[in-house]
This record gives sequence, structure tokens and C-alpha cells, in this order.
Amino acid sequence: MNNFFFYSLCALIIYAPIPLGANRIWASSTLDFFIFTLFLGHLFSTIKNKKTFLCPSYSLAVIVPLSVTALWLVLQMTPGLGTLFGRSFSTLSFDPSLTHIMLLKTLALTLFAWLVFYYVNSKTLVYKFALTLLISGLIQALYASWLNLNEGMISPIFYIPYSTAAVGSFIYKNQLANYLALCLSIGIGVLISQLSLKGSSQQVRHKIRDIALVLLSSKMLIRLSLIIMIIALILTRSRMGNSAFFLALAAISLFAFFFYNRKPKYLRLLILSFFILDLILIGSIFGVEKVKQRLLETSLASETRDEVIRDSIPMILEYPVFGMGGGSFYSSFSQYQAEPYSGFYDHAHNDYIQFAAELGLPITLLLGAMVLYCLFISLKTIAKRKTPLYQGISFGCAVAIIHMLLHSTVDFSLQSPAIALLFISILSLSLISSNLKRKRS
Repeated sequence: MNNFFFYSLCALIIYAPIPLGANRIWASSTLDFFIFTLFLGHLFSTIKNKKTFLCPSYSLAVIVPLSVTALWLVLQMTPGLGTLFGRSFSTLSFDPSLTHIMLLKTLALTLFAWLVFYYVNSKTLVYKFALTLLISGLIQALYASWLNLNEGMISPIFYIPYSTAAVGSFIYKNQLANYLALCLSIGIGVLISQLSLKGSSQQVRHKIRDIALVLLSSKMLIRLSLIIMIIALILTRSRMGNSAFFLALAAISLFAFFFYNRKPKYLRLLILSFFILDLILIGSIFGVEKVKQRLLETSLASETRDEVIRDSIPMILEYPVFGMGGGSFYSSFSQYQAEPYSGFYDHAHNDYIQFAAELGLPITLLLGAMVLYCLFISLKTIAKRKTPLYQGISFGCAVAIIHMLLHSTVDFSLQSPAIALLFISILSLSLISSNLKRKRS
């Protein structure tokens, strides 16, 4: 029965981005329904088999902040509290219907994390779960590249018009870039975990044998998958998506060069290959220069995102504690918009600003502390643990977290349920890799 729940979690990871990144009410609702159903099945299964349904204690670092956020959303929807705190309407939320939708999403993410902590409970399952994240990214990369390289082609599923930037099954190129970067990070961690701790023999025949073994092993398949995902990442033409990923990879790689416990022999060569082979050589074929050109042409005069952030700050200053209500930025921002922009902004294009405006500063700081704690745990695992798989996965988690921290300054990727689900999975993996006990022979 445990296998059923584990593979159901893996299936949900792969399914989540397919219906437009689950960034439509109908799509997120189906995802929520599947997670709620799976959790009910978990409760019935554990009660029937007389087992505890609770996840391990180390999961509280993720479960508690998410649960508090869900309770906070309930508070924002409670009738009468708005009047009590001097607001002109009954609830603390400007738009209770949108807050209700965000509550369902938050509950679903909390229960999904609960199930991940419960069922990803061995070294083998950690490896399989990490591979699932890699496979999900590979599917998106193949689909996005196929659509993008067939000029003029309409999406065969949702009939999305052709875009010069790769979008895959997402609508927005930056969200695909973020999703690919997170999957890439975990894939790199899996590959690092498979590197040998010892160098090859100096004899020529031994070197040839080692090269042949690498070519015939799963390492080569993983490496090819990473190349395909980097090609798709470049094809998104996302400025921050590309920049944040390679900056995060460089930062964690630098940390690993100094502090990685029992460093694999070819770790430096592998990391250098991502910058030299993938970014420079392969990137030049698939248009990395176009990304560079977009970066050079970026200016505050041509962008309106900074104006959206400027006009969002009064929302935070006016309601710093309770916020305006989860999900209410969509319907409330127009009241604070000083002038019309070139387009309609339903998000703040900065996750920090949007969370602070909707949920208030206390909850935003709590969620930020959760993410930073998971980053600290990942770095600690890299430096302290001796199990290559857990170290490699923690390397990938650290890169993913740094990438998200950077990318969230200019975009709203965490507003996409598919990306939020993936990111919560990565935060959960960081704690699992740190706390699972090593089995002794």
C-alpha cells in the first residue's frame, strides 16, 4: 500500500504543470481534489493497519508554517473581524472568494508535504522521488523545445498560439524557466551523488574501462537530460530565470569546493562542464546571445514592474499585520494604481511584495524563515553527512532554494500551484536528506 501512495505522489508531481501550470481555477481545483483524496486514503490506510498517520517530527519546520498560514487565511475570511479591526467591510480580506481559493491551495500544499515526509522514508525512495522531479522537468523541456523549434506551431493540447520564447505547458515563459531551473537543480544533485569518490587508475586500459562504464551507465542518461533542460531554459529567453539559476549554481558550487564532505573526485569538472559545455557551447547554438541581449537592453524606463512594486508598497504600509487577504491582489491592486500601465497586472511580479500585501508581514516573515531554515539544513548536510545521495540531493536543494530566492524578486512563480508544489517538495527533500538515518550493514 505504501508503494501506491508513493507513486501517486510522483504522478501528481508530473501531472501538476501539464494543465497550464495548474494556474487556472479549474486546474488547481483538480490538483487540490487529488491531494485531498490521497490524504484521506492515507488516513484510512493507517487507521486500518493500526499505524500512526503522523509524519516525522523533523517535518514540523515545513508543516507548521504552512498550517499557520492556512489558519491565518481562515482568520482573514471570518465574518465580523474586519469591522472589529476598523475596516469598512465584514472580513479582513478584501476578496473572501479569492482568499478561499488560496486557502484550498495552502491546505493542499500542507497535506502534500505531510505525505512526502511520511512516504519518502528510505534512501531508495529519496532517489526515486528526486528522479521524478528530474523526469517532470525533462518532459516539460522536450515539449517546450518541440513547440518552440517548430515555428508557427499551435500547442496540440490547449491550442496556445506559437511564441518566440518557449513556454511548454505553461502560459508564461518565466514560470517555465523557474520550473526547469528547480528540476535542473535536483537533477544536478542526483548526478553529483553518483560521482565516484576515487579517481580512476593511471593505466590506459583502466581509463578506457571507466569511460565505457560511464557511457553505459545511468549517469549519461541523466547528463543528457540536464543538457535538454538547459536548452529549454535558454529557449525561454527568461533573463532572471537563466541568470538566477547559473548564479545559484555558482554560489553553491563555490561553497561545495570548500566544505563538501568527502568531495567526489570529478565534482569540479562536472560543475565547469555546466558553464563551459552547456552555457557557452550549447547555449551559443540555441540562442543564449538573445538572453544576453535582453539583459543588456533591460532598463527601468522600459519596464513597468518597478512601478507595480512602487504602487504595491502602500498596500503593505496600510495593512502591515493582517494584510489585504490571500489572493486579493488581483482585485485590489487597481485601487492603488496611480497611473495606467502598458498591461494588466494581476500579480505584483515580486513574491515578497505580494505575500506581504496579501498575508501581512508576520506570515511573510514566517514563510521566509521556513525557506532559509531549509537552505541552512541543506548546506549543513553537504558539509556534515557522509552519504553521497543525501549530500548530492542537498546540493540540488540548496541551488533550487537560492534560485527561487533570487527569481522571486522579479516574478510571481510561487503563485503557480505547479511551481509551489514542486518547491514544497524540494524543501521537504532538504529535511528528509538531513534526517534519514543511515542503515548500517
